[in-house]
Amino acid sequence: MSTVVPAPYAESRPLPPYRALFAVDAKDFTGLPAVQHGPVSQLIPELVDQALERAELHELRDSKRFPANTGDGAVFGFDPALLPFVLWPFLGVLDDILGAYNRQCVGPRIRLRASLHVGPLPDADRPGDGNGTARNDTHRLLDSRPVKALLAAASEQVTHLAAVISQRVYEDVVLGAYTGLHPDRCVEVPATVEGKNFSQRAWLYVPSPSGNLVQAGVQPREESVAQAGAPAGPEQDPVTRPGTHYSGNTQHVGEGAAVMGSVGRDITYTGGSTSYHGTNQHWGGGDNVAGDKRVGEAGDRR
Repeated sequence: MSTVVPAPYAESRPLPPYRALFAVDAKDFTGLPAVQHGPVSQLIPELVDQALERAELHELRDSKRFPANTGDGAVFGFDPALLPFVLWPFLGVLDDILGAYNRQCVGPRIRLRASLHVGPLPDADRPGDGNGTARNDTHRLLDSRPVKALLAAASEQVTHLAAVISQRVYEDVVLGAYTGLHPDRCVEVPATVEGKNFSQRAWLYVPSPSGNLVQAGVQPREESVAQAGAPAGPEQDPVTRPGTHYSGNTQHVGEGAAVMGSVGRDITYTGGSTSYHGTNQHWGGGDNVAGDKRVGEAGDRR
């Protein structure tokens, strides 16, 4: 056997290069008939490449590092210098591509979760390249409760993509103002995965929110951009629907999924025997996002 596994902390060695990572997978893929698995598995990378082309990220499309088809999705590494453009405009363009496909398709709708992360990974054109903690965390973020709950809560007619952004990417790229994605379009969540020893701070971004996400004040991209320069007005009372009652900063949900008007610090998920408790939230059943980020001012985007 020629492969030598290095012992940790036995000596110092060069740090692998930093690589950005992008991963997607399809909602409800395993529920598809077996005959559709192969075609959908091929279709997802094709849609991603179409979005890269339309977002004018030709360099990224042609220079992916250690790309892999995961069956229900795809993953690849790339130069971290391109992260600002993947966050904006690529994620929005991908959402548009998915929406256009879903409106004309005769097969299953393709709705994707996406994750973005960055970290040191081996990349020397050798077997095993791209494997490491950063790669593992990218997939854990993709499978985390908040992004799954959010996509499940949104309308399949309107919301085609939900993205989860790692804390490292958020700090370096979003808060660093290197991207067109404004921090107010992101919602902070604790990313956890059922059955896995994983918990990280992360950020959700939904290019085309719908349903209770809109009721909570999350604006579509076009509306948010149009209002970005408008003066702040008085905070508006949220619109209610049957089964939902708002009282100050407390929301009572009879059933289903809801996002409060003050979204931010915590996400609450109730399903089966597992629960996560946020702030000022009362549950009947379903998935929930909650916290303390204000909405109602012109230009806010969640």
